[in-house]
Amino acid sequence: MTKRKEQYNEATFLTVSHEIRIRFNETDPLGIVWHGNYITYFEDGREAFGRQHGLTYLDIGNTGYTTPIVKSKCEHKLSLRYGDVVTIETTVVDTPAAKMIYRFKIIDAKGETACTGETVQVFLDKEGNLMLTNPPFYEEWKRKVGLLK
Repeated sequence: MTKRKEQYNEATFLTVSHEIRIRFNETDPLGIVWHGNYITYFEDGREAFGRQHGLTYLDIGNTGYTTPIVKSKCEHKLSLRYGDVVTIETTVVDTPAAKMIYRFKIIDAKGETACTGETVQVFLDKEGNLMLTNPPFYEEWKRKVGLLK
């Protein structure tokens, strides 16, 4: 079986790091982060990315589009616990397709990778129609940050 070649490239020069502290309500009775909360941490990373690069949900909404998540992937490497301080690294993936792909790495205080993941979001217009090409605001954003010439 042949492995498919990576079609898109991470725009590592746009990576945003965001630090959080694990809260008590995010853990199970053993004090370990409940697995479902990692998706919330990815959301924290996307929000931090959007604030730094002018691509928040409010920015997108003001253009008349929404970007629902259609796919998420999460791979757990190490357990996180109540009180841990971790860094969420969020990187956008440069793709010509009409979607936004984010990759995440959650790093513990020792510098070890605790979790990796990815989310894929598509563009819907005001009527909820799927966009088959990138909306003008996204093309403009990609030019502004150096992903398009």
